[in-house]
Amino acid sequence: MSKAVKYAEKAAVYAAKGAWMVFERLNRISPNPSFTPKWSEKPLLKSYQKEKPPLGWPRTTDSLCPKCVPEIRKQILDGKLPHEILLNEKVGEIKAQIIERDGKILMVKDCPRHGHFEDVMSIDPAFFKHLEESFPGRDIRAHGAGDQKLHNHGTSTVTHGRGSVLTIDLTNRCNMMCDPCFMDANQVGFVHELTWDEIKTMLDNAITIKPRRQMSVQFSGGEPTLSPYFLDAVAYARKVGFNSVQAASNGIEFAKSKELCRAAGEAGLRYVYLQFDGIGNAANSHRKVGNLFDVKLQAINNLHEAGVEIVPVTTIVNGINNEQVGRIIEFALDNPKKISFLSFQPVSFTGRDEEITDERRFAQRYTLSHMAHDIKKQCGFGVPERDWFPISFMSTFSDWADLIHGPSAEWGQLSCGCHPNCGIGMAMMIDKETKEAAPVTAFLHMDQVARDLAKVNDAARGKWLSVIGFGLALLRNYDPFQAPTHFKITDMLKKMDKTFNATGHNYGSVKGDRTMEDIQKRRQDRWNFLFIAGMWFQDLFNYDFRRTEQCIIPYATQEGEISFCAYNTGIGWRNIIEKMHMTATLTKWYDEHGRHEIFAGGKKVGMTHVGHELVLNMEHVNAEANHTLDELGIAKNAREERIRARDLKKDAENAQMAKLYREHVLGEKPVEGLVSLDAIRPASNNAASPINRNRQQEVEPVAGD
Repeated sequence: MSKAVKYAEKAAVYAAKGAWMVFERLNRISPNPSFTPKWSEKPLLKSYQKEKPPLGWPRTTDSLCPKCVPEIRKQILDGKLPHEILLNEKVGEIKAQIIERDGKILMVKDCPRHGHFEDVMSIDPAFFKHLEESFPGRDIRAHGAGDQKLHNHGTSTVTHGRGSVLTIDLTNRCNMMCDPCFMDANQVGFVHELTWDEIKTMLDNAITIKPRRQMSVQFSGGEPTLSPYFLDAVAYARKVGFNSVQAASNGIEFAKSKELCRAAGEAGLRYVYLQFDGIGNAANSHRKVGNLFDVKLQAINNLHEAGVEIVPVTTIVNGINNEQVGRIIEFALDNPKKISFLSFQPVSFTGRDEEITDERRFAQRYTLSHMAHDIKKQCGFGVPERDWFPISFMSTFSDWADLIHGPSAEWGQLSCGCHPNCGIGMAMMIDKETKEAAPVTAFLHMDQVARDLAKVNDAARGKWLSVIGFGLALLRNYDPFQAPTHFKITDMLKKMDKTFNATGHNYGSVKGDRTMEDIQKRRQDRWNFLFIAGMWFQDLFNYDFRRTEQCIIPYATQEGEISFCAYNTGIGWRNIIEKMHMTATLTKWYDEHGRHEIFAGGKKVGMTHVGHELVLNMEHVNAEANHTLDELGIAKNAREERIRARDLKKDAENAQMAKLYREHVLGEKPVEGLVSLDAIRPASNNAASPINRNRQQEVEPVAGD
């Protein structure tokens, strides 16, 4: 685009600044009251009516003891305590303080029985402050008959909003054996697999909670594609009215079968949240599948052909794959026609990692602030305090969409109203033709746009005045000279219209009746709005009930809808509910259904079709795995920790036996302060040493092999 056009756009920006001054003054006069939409029994909230949890620091919050909770959970699982105790008592709860010390934000807490615990929340206090100050407030409180029926989990109860992703675990069976794993799949000794009636009931119940907002229904596991009802579940979720249906998958079955991808697309699958830990097989080697990166590439190819969009999801563990953050973003920038969303999830020490040692926890801990700084360091863009916002920042834009869609809309807009400590996001605008990219916040002052839009929302005018107000807010905060070369003001307005369906223009349907033609129509857009998200799930070391009560990723279960963190970490409702509703013991299941194939121990996945058109950086593909923890002599996962603990115990027992032999058989008398030379053996914490290398070659049995 010529400079003349950019200067013309700059003139339009100045005109919009003047028009906004007039619009905003008139808009203040006699604002309208909020209406009560069809999808809620309570009116839309003005910006100043929204509740906020205590923020800033130092502050006190309610947390959990990392030692008490597993003990109490075990008593419930063993039948020594009723699970109802979780509904009526504050089980394992202790107070915690959020403080600043030595340039970091920490959570510190003390249990009268188990002592002191602390963990890092952020390595950048200024960034942490920016996120909390950008939080617009909580959504409408959950209400209605569905809320009373499904939200009843004591202090773990979800109280605010509807959430944005409803997760349904179809099965706890999996075709991999991963560290880390929320579910501890294939290791619990029984199968928990939903029946068709249970799946339908959960989806039917989901639409009874008010506010009834559009959500992404995500089928998960285990590996959801192993469930015999996977395709039926996808189709039924679309049938009851959810526009966005997802599968959280390792991609193995999708890589193996183009037919499955086509069937899933036809059933209504819109997204696959694809486990994606890095570029190259070495970067994925900690998952113990011989050709896992090749599997990911084939899955992306097969799914995209079938009209299903792909969201690479990366669990980031410090010392395992933290160097991969920039490489994954580069992969997305190189393939803008196939990747439009990235989700990074800093590790949560739960499931197999709940009993982690302090040494490994401190070495592997990775926060949202680590992620923001790593992206700036590795990619050269993404200024932490300018380009990143809490995910809940987008709820102001959702409020605007609710306003313009009017009181008769059947559903509210999807709204990410999570706590500012839970998730962050940065948007990139990418030219699919030239691959030029820039953070949206480099050319659009989003913090001011949000403040302007809140004023538009609070006035509660009709649809078209609100559309004009948003348009002026965008234009007056736009800098054409910082935008990608060929990006125009009209492109920005179309992007917002396409996202929020403001004008009714047909960009391709996303509803239950969408066709492949609709999918291709939406993909024709020259501009890829790449959203890079970070979602940091809690564990027992940093648990905060203020985050739990406004969770946006509830789990649908046989015992109601439960916060993601209360289900997987926290009290650990998953273990309790799956045991309560166990389908069969592993032995009985294998007798009746046979064993499913598991890829572990370096086993490779066989694929019928091999080939893709993805652009790869071969230097990244061929790079070695991260050896940081090996060099520090720190275990990489729970299995290594168990092996080391077992070996230390064995060494201690051998030393004791040798001592007794010398004393009672040889008649030697121990000499104080001296160590017998034959008792000395090479010792090393270094996983790369010959001793530990031999130890790590011991393989534990894998259920399902």
